[in-house]
Amino acid sequence: MTGALMEVAGLAKHYPVRRGLLSRITGQVRAVDGLSFELFRGETLALVGESGCGKSTTARLVLRLIEPTAGTVRFEGADITGLRGDAMRKLRRRMQIVFQDPFASLNPRMTVAEILEEPLIVHSIGNGAARRARVAELLGLVGLAPYHAGRYPHEFSGGQRQRIGIARALAVEPALVVCDEPVSALDVSIQAQVVNLLKDLQARLGLSYLFIAHDLAVVKHVADRVAVMYLGRIVEIGPKDDVFANPRHPYTRVLLSAIPRPDPHRKLARSAAGSETPGGDVPSPANVPPGCRFHTRCPFVIDRCRAEDPALHDIEPGHLSACHRAEELPAAAAMETVQAAAPAAARRLALYAERRATQQAAG
Repeated sequence: MTGALMEVAGLAKHYPVRRGLLSRITGQVRAVDGLSFELFRGETLALVGESGCGKSTTARLVLRLIEPTAGTVRFEGADITGLRGDAMRKLRRRMQIVFQDPFASLNPRMTVAEILEEPLIVHSIGNGAARRARVAELLGLVGLAPYHAGRYPHEFSGGQRQRIGIARALAVEPALVVCDEPVSALDVSIQAQVVNLLKDLQARLGLSYLFIAHDLAVVKHVADRVAVMYLGRIVEIGPKDDVFANPRHPYTRVLLSAIPRPDPHRKLARSAAGSETPGGDVPSPANVPPGCRFHTRCPFVIDRCRAEDPALHDIEPGHLSACHRAEELPAAAAMETVQAAAPAAARRLALYAERRATQQAAG
């Protein structure tokens, strides 16, 4: 990993709440509310958090699929926040996305060849023969055969459709691929294949990934760094091993403690501070609590948390937390669950790689 490919500063997206006959604005839904992070060349930055925390909105903001309310996005050294027209179209060759639903994201009236040729036509890349050759190359790149080019999306399995989505994203040779929960709609065995395919492609093509996911076992396998979001903000970010082994925000600890245990009869150890299970529901982004956004659910809350909004600050080099008590939190309670779950996840995700190596040796 060398150099920052993308730099995000103060990124926000607020949606107005309108009421009454005159549709007057009475409030704001703060879907994303002041994100700042960097994504380095050749790395995978995982963005994790509960549904509704703003992960997918962040993905669309950095790609300029929706316009930000505030903040800036710098890509390859240039501020892209205000780009329009041809300048924005040229930029899109460098930034692509793989969507969560591999069926809804593909046009059912187009063949695979037409789907993969479309970005080449939009960006005026090659002639007819060159495009057909590129389609065959892309299909081979994601593990499909040339004869698949004449089929329609409904003729494929979910995993194959996601491979087509990945091939489409790679058609214009991007530097950044945003993976918006690319495996959450797939069976577990197929998840392993797609995750290993993404890792292989990253190594071969030098890609950078912004990887959005719910499954922390998958994140532990695929990510280099992890950013944890809660109510539109990043509350912890750092190297994967540091965040998993030594989480320094109570919300991160809650997410890790929710990883399913391989042995359901084994009781989960608790810290001296007691249970880390949060109380209450996630507050509405239209009515964000004052002070720390997590204080209404935090088992370690103090008066300062209710009054003062904590800023991200360094715990260790490269490991940041937005918690007033980050340095004094007791040892994490659920780390044995993470350590127990990780080997099983690694075996599951490595199965495809082993089979692929065997097939290549036999061929």
